[in-house]
Amino acid sequence: MTMRRRGIIVAVALVLGAIALAVVGMAVLETGRDRLYQVSTIDALLQGVYDGTVTVATLEREGDTGTGTFDRLDGELTMLDGVVWQARADGSISRAPPNETTPFASVTRFRADRTGALGPAGNFSGLEQRLADFLSSPNLFAMVRADGTFDYVKVRAPPAQSKPYPRLADAIALQGVHELRNVSGTLVGTYTPPYATGVAITGWHVHFVSADRRFGGHVLDLATDGTPLVGIDDLSSFTVVLPVGTDFTGTDLSQNLSSDLRVVEKGQ
Repeated sequence: MTMRRRGIIVAVALVLGAIALAVVGMAVLETGRDRLYQVSTIDALLQGVYDGTVTVATLEREGDTGTGTFDRLDGELTMLDGVVWQARADGSISRAPPNETTPFASVTRFRADRTGALGPAGNFSGLEQRLADFLSSPNLFAMVRADGTFDYVKVRAPPAQSKPYPRLADAIALQGVHELRNVSGTLVGTYTPPYATGVAITGWHVHFVSADRRFGGHVLDLATDGTPLVGIDDLSSFTVVLPVGTDFTGTDLSQNLSSDLRVVEKGQ
């Protein structure tokens, strides 16, 4: 074999290798596409399983948009544009460090399938109705993002808990509640079909982060003239990572906790 032919073969091999690496790289970048990655179950959180098991760094590898909470229930977690924000009960908000952990979170790699103006909503129930118009099916999971200026936003964040941990409905009795008017920012939330009761938060679960990153938390109420822009990402797969090695394995998860969830989500 001539030196020239060997050179051509080596060159072709290098090109093929580069193409293979590029394909692998694209696959890695697309990890989490159309998939909801969830840590633990909502019924476990409702019963006080608050020990963090998955790091913020791991969440950032699995998605770029989502919601959750932190180790010991220390505030509300909102992931936006790949950054995890921690809103605490005292009203402060800061970027969560990579080694911080979560006992419950849901994230995806957000790519909107549909977009449009939100439409006017006078309260949270109105918001749910508006968002429902963007769903392709009530039987699919979805992630929502809405950017714009809101007339009114009411959010909450719970304080860190100490062992023995109380049930979530009791823990939020000391939550910090904060209100702001005419505030620009982003709503991030999940839609979960009714058949996932006990595993995920059925219906709409929504967080908010202000544009100046000074205000945020779990949305209890909201009003808008309808101008914010909404994007909805349909999610065709659902992965749950169970918190083995925590109180989860010894917790009775056979109960119907729908009344507890209503109190936690909406204060009803």
